[in-house]
Amino acid sequence: MINTPAPVELLDDFTEHRRLLFATAYRLLGSVADAEDVLQDAWLKWSQTERESVANPRAYLVRTVSNLSLNRLTSARATRESYVGPWLPEPLITSPDVAEEAELADTVSTAMLVVLESLSPVERAVFVLREAFGYSYAEIATILDRTETTVRQTAHRARGHVQARRPRFDADPVQRRDITDRFLAACTGGDLNSMMELLAPDVTAWSDGGGKVTAARRPLHGTDPVARWMLGVLAKPELQGMAWQPATINGEQGVLFTMGGHPVGALTYDIADGRIQNLRFQVNPDKLRGLA
Repeated sequence: MINTPAPVELLDDFTEHRRLLFATAYRLLGSVADAEDVLQDAWLKWSQTERESVANPRAYLVRTVSNLSLNRLTSARATRESYVGPWLPEPLITSPDVAEEAELADTVSTAMLVVLESLSPVERAVFVLREAFGYSYAEIATILDRTETTVRQTAHRARGHVQARRPRFDADPVQRRDITDRFLAACTGGDLNSMMELLAPDVTAWSDGGGKVTAARRPLHGTDPVARWMLGVLAKPELQGMAWQPATINGEQGVLFTMGGHPVGALTYDIADGRIQNLRFQVNPDKLRGLA
């Protein structure tokens, strides 16, 4: 006779690995809300599992979360085709220790999550499990129920796609913080000239409002259009009283926008040669829970 484990034992195993499970789901989905839903579904499956039949709870839970995420990602791609305006990942406030681990920060950066959108669901799963969490090809094959040969081929293909599309920008934390401070000063003072000096000539700005709030429906290109649009938005009467401050967002120094202490937006960006190359504004209120 198999004894059913007490709920507290199941909860202890799940809680022990929850951070890893969320990190896996978030990198696969680019959505805090979807990652939390996946964890809820994974908990339900785990709570109905006979504990004695599971030799390795961590491996079992990662496999469950990976496959639930894969299913959700497949259906989400169709939904995103009808999304209003540019689609950006949900921003996530991360702890400073994530930013200090370069490889870990890179796999959760907004720029990388955008690149991962160009992969197929299976390619994305293989890439994340291999590059972000260091699973072997054999382990990934077991997790995704594929052959090891297929996983190797998929990993090679995914790595090639990412290397061709990933940004090649870098800035040390001190420079990034300095540029952030200067950016905030330009925002506060409505200083167009200072803003333009911070932006690269070929800068591009994306804003994700999802049709919920006012945002540019198409990317903006060039120093003058981007600077004027940014300062024009910040000068709107309905945004008077909005505060902005530096924050570690998706493993990088970014800017958090708040109204009355509540998050209303996030900005992440790339830096090239001491100037801001790309700006990504997330202002869709449905995608801000990771900023709490």
